[in-house]
Amino acid sequence: MTSSKPGKTLLINHFLINNNWHLVDLPGYGYATAGKKMRDQLQNIIESYILNREQLTCLFLLIDSRLEPQKIDLEFIEWLGENGIPFAIVFTKLDKLTHAKGKSNIQFYKDKLSEQWEELPPIFLTSSEKYMGKDELLGYIDGISKSL
Repeated sequence: MTSSKPGKTLLINHFLINNNWHLVDLPGYGYATAGKKMRDQLQNIIESYILNREQLTCLFLLIDSRLEPQKIDLEFIEWLGENGIPFAIVFTKLDKLTHAKGKSNIQFYKDKLSEQWEELPPIFLTSSEKYMGKDELLGYIDGISKSL
């Protein structure tokens, strides 16, 4: 099941790219409007998939740039680090903010992460409406896929 509302997609969707590698879209966890039982089930699906996927080369964590660091995101990032999962952070919706506010929000997030992390993961700033960050993100993915 897929939905336009964040946190409502319950499927793991696989996309074959260039007949070479897969992009896998996992259910979101941050905005699930379902009850605790459903949220726990989503967490189990996501964590099981991530921990048991030997071919996983990079997890891209999409974070809404308009929001302050959310506890659930920070806990998930910490869990990724504890489990040695390679990941990058993709800040989305930068077109919804002024340049100064976007820069400020991202810096605030980096500062918050730096409290726990010596080295930050790769970070990408994106806007799907303005294609911002597309080339950088695709270049990073291309580099990963060529190193396999």
